[in-house]
Amino acid sequence: MTESPARSQPDFDVPPEKRPRHIAAIMDGNGRWAQQRGLPRAEGHRQGVAAVRRTVEECIRLGIERLTLFCLSSENWKRPRLELEFLLRLLEQYMVEERPDLVAKNIRVSVIGRPDGIPPRVRKEMDRTLSECAGNSGLQLCLAINYGGRREIVDAVREIAQAVADGRLKPDDINEELISSHLYTAGMPDPDLLLRTAGEMRISNFLLWQISYCELWVTDVCWPEFGAEHLQQAIRDYARRVRRFGGLVQAKGCTYKS
Repeated sequence: MTESPARSQPDFDVPPEKRPRHIAAIMDGNGRWAQQRGLPRAEGHRQGVAAVRRTVEECIRLGIERLTLFCLSSENWKRPRLELEFLLRLLEQYMVEERPDLVAKNIRVSVIGRPDGIPPRVRKEMDRTLSECAGNSGLQLCLAINYGGRREIVDAVREIAQAVADGRLKPDDINEELISSHLYTAGMPDPDLLLRTAGEMRISNFLLWQISYCELWVTDVCWPEFGAEHLQQAIRDYARRVRRFGGLVQAKGCTYKS
């Protein structure tokens, strides 16, 4: 694979080979950020979109290959109706207003999650954005919308169980690769680095299968304040870690296990 020129940015101190190729993010704290400032929660969500834009642009600049964002969880349907309607309108607006920029910046967009529950008007704009960005070869931007990690695994298990019932598979054929191929993220490499804002120390049902060996990075900064400097710090911290994947490494003449 030819390295993107952006991966050689001279003003960033982490060598390209030590940067994560796939970053995922749980974008938390929009409402909290707004409430701390006496603003309506809706304003926090609006500013959260601006943080998405900054993060996408910095990922492009640093040559990050994939960015997966947790936009709307399957649990978010429990929120107040007015807030949920606003989030869906904001998603529709993002698809419309950001589309020209996504195309111009060669960003390929994909969506994971169940389409049920998403209003037709929103799905229409999502489908148009996906279609217009389908031929792009730059940053792979994946948006998790109406997504839940447990539900994803259940859907995969159901597909596999049906294949076994139909005689297309044998139980002995089931392995990790087969399960991965039935997930919403089929064909995508697992994330190397998972970001979580607003200081929460939990995964929140996001990419449960895919983050088995992912490095976690948590910041107290709420998502609307998240900027290029925070992303850079996360990458620096990632680069300092030793990823052993359960194996052995050599350190000053001794061998130890993770």
